[in-house]
Amino acid sequence: MPDSKLMTLPEAVARFTWDGMQYASGAALPVGSDAIAFGRELLRQQRGDLHAIFHCNTQQLNLLAATGAVTRAECGFSGLEVFGFANGLRRAVESGRLALEDYSNLAMPLRLLGGALGWPFVPATVNIGSDIQNRSAFDPAHTPSRDKIPSVVDPFTGRTIGAFRPLTPDLAAIHVTLADALGNAIMLGTEWSRFELSRAAKKVVLIADAIVDTGCMRQFPNLVRIPDIIVEAVVHWPFAAWPQGSPGMYDIDEAHMTLMNQALATEAGTDAYVRDFVHGYRDVASYLDMIGRETCTRLSGTATGFLLDPFRQWLLPAEGTAA
Repeated sequence: MPDSKLMTLPEAVARFTWDGMQYASGAALPVGSDAIAFGRELLRQQRGDLHAIFHCNTQQLNLLAATGAVTRAECGFSGLEVFGFANGLRRAVESGRLALEDYSNLAMPLRLLGGALGWPFVPATVNIGSDIQNRSAFDPAHTPSRDKIPSVVDPFTGRTIGAFRPLTPDLAAIHVTLADALGNAIMLGTEWSRFELSRAAKKVVLIADAIVDTGCMRQFPNLVRIPDIIVEAVVHWPFAAWPQGSPGMYDIDEAHMTLMNQALATEAGTDAYVRDFVHGYRDVASYLDMIGRETCTRLSGTATGFLLDPFRQWLLPAEGTAA
């Protein structure tokens, strides 16, 4: 029988991350499924000088930027939708601590697809002829930029287009709804570019809201968008996307989304937030206590809970997962 890939969150961060690495996550809506718990653990283990790859900014990048853990970032959208602009990310960019390279929401998954397929470059028909092409945060001295999205000629038509650099991050920490101990995963709700990210990254760690028996994956093989063959480790961490939401599992914690973004607007607020919500727990149980058990119950009463119904018979309880 294949070996289990389950491990604790601190063990996964200790084993697969390092200072200065290219770290990818956030392949989701800015209020959706992202492995935010993984980002908290990066701070707990004092990782720094990270080059972050996020399809869209999320509260994870907002937090990592506010604390100075990220010094370079590439993403396609930097807001937090209804919760406003990401204050921690804004402070980091405006202070010069973080160079933020801007692309569109189409360009980022195309670049991940190019990395997944091993392309030398990705033909670009978007972002060209704009400041996204002409201005580079990584090379601000040259405008127009010489190599952010260089021009190439289509050999078939003679048309001049652009070329995106493919993305192959050192590690992708990917939030999934369900995973088995072997590393097969099912994602409910908007997938965005988690499929492409899982193939583009050199290593993949799954952070799952729930662990299921492998029989679930055999019953729904067409839904297994991330297979075990490309996964290094599986972490079971309920409410891993909190305060963002996970369709079928729990809703967005709107009050904490607002509180978090307000706190990250200042250095003092960020220090207090890190003290209370990064170093304020020891394990999963105390993490859920920190969120508040009543809050967890309320958020779990989501109108999207029916999405989980076909899989409930395979859900493993916490003690079953530990075993």
